[in-house]
Amino acid sequence: MAGSVLAEIDFKPVVVIPVYNHEEAIGVTLTDVLSYGYPVLLVDDGSSPECRDLLVQLSDQHPDRVKLIRLEQNSGKGAAVKAGLRQLFAAGYSHAVQVDADGQHDLQDLPLFMATAKRTPEALVIGYPRYDESVPAHRYYARYLTHIWVWINTLSFAIKDTMCGFRVYPLAKTVAMLEQEPCGNRMDYDTEVIVRWAWQGFSVRNLPTRVNYPIDGVSHFNVVKDNILISRMHARLFFGMLLRLPGIIRKKFNG
Repeated sequence: MAGSVLAEIDFKPVVVIPVYNHEEAIGVTLTDVLSYGYPVLLVDDGSSPECRDLLVQLSDQHPDRVKLIRLEQNSGKGAAVKAGLRQLFAAGYSHAVQVDADGQHDLQDLPLFMATAKRTPEALVIGYPRYDESVPAHRYYARYLTHIWVWINTLSFAIKDTMCGFRVYPLAKTVAMLEQEPCGNRMDYDTEVIVRWAWQGFSVRNLPTRVNYPIDGVSHFNVVKDNILISRMHARLFFGMLLRLPGIIRKKFNG
């Protein structure tokens, strides 16, 4: 009982949205998030002047509910998320919900993600997609290759998806891990942070969520560059898994 009361008292959630040139979609996404009553941190990942000015305008419209930080140069989604998580932890928040700026996530699931995080405050809550017809076929099938590598690199089927950006981080554990474990700064981040989380023996909760592609028609996924980046990440994780193999096995047998 005492533990559940403590978890409830300490649960202070916030939403973090990395933004890079999504000026057509971020207003709608932000409005949807704010309708649920949660504070928001926008992380401008070196956007164009048009998007930058819009983000300033949006934060000025909601000074008590929306904060904005800016990376002077485009550094990648992972770098933006990590900068946001560190700032939010320093500000005293306990959990951060990562939401993509382009409107692909079904924010009707936001209360469920929050409730799951509150009920299991030490777990990383990760969404796994239920797609509609808007998903590009090549991306739908390519995800399964990543699933296979994740299962290999974690020696587990416990993680259903690592590429969905809709998730809830326990901030204390995540920020501490990021200080010790390198994670990619770009499209490789979403998968790598979950694999390294699993290596620590930390728990995850998988939640199904509907995904659309995207409302503003803008995708920053570069088929050549990002697939090379992700392939290198899988190789890096594979050799990292081999080095950690005794410890991973030990943690599994010790529960």
